[in-house]
Amino acid sequence: MSVVYSRRLKKELQEIQIEQADPAKRAAGIQLLQAEDLKTWYFSIEVLGESLYKNEVFHLMVRFDPEYPFKSPAVQFVVSDKVKPPVHPHVYTNGHICASILGDDWSPTLSVMAICITIQSMLASCKKKELPEGNDDYVRTAPDNPKKTRFVYHGDSV
Repeated sequence: MSVVYSRRLKKELQEIQIEQADPAKRAAGIQLLQAEDLKTWYFSIEVLGESLYKNEVFHLMVRFDPEYPFKSPAVQFVVSDKVKPPVHPHVYTNGHICASILGDDWSPTLSVMAICITIQSMLASCKKKELPEGNDDYVRTAPDNPKKTRFVYHGDSV
């Protein structure tokens, strides 16, 4: 485990835990559910206010490798019998998310909370609940790790 990876994740986790303990500092609608190690963290994401996803809660899984923060973490919605990913033009039914921030537009200055807020914002701005074009073909052949997919980004409009 690299020193940068370990130090950065410990710092981010500590900041998240401090924010979560103080309602005045907490990011509304984002909750750390589990972070037992520096490899995989789970968050709940809820879009507050008027949106297509009002009263829906989704779970994100964030997986880190030793190249973090120089390379983005693998981020996807959790899919299980209990939780489903949102129906969204940039979210596949296997939970993979097509968002440039997780690929070409990643920057080491971004944090895990910045990712969560970006995804929350992506959901809040959605105008129509629909699956991505080619969802079934993608899900059938997709790798387990969304970082192994070369998504083509067509902009932020949904």
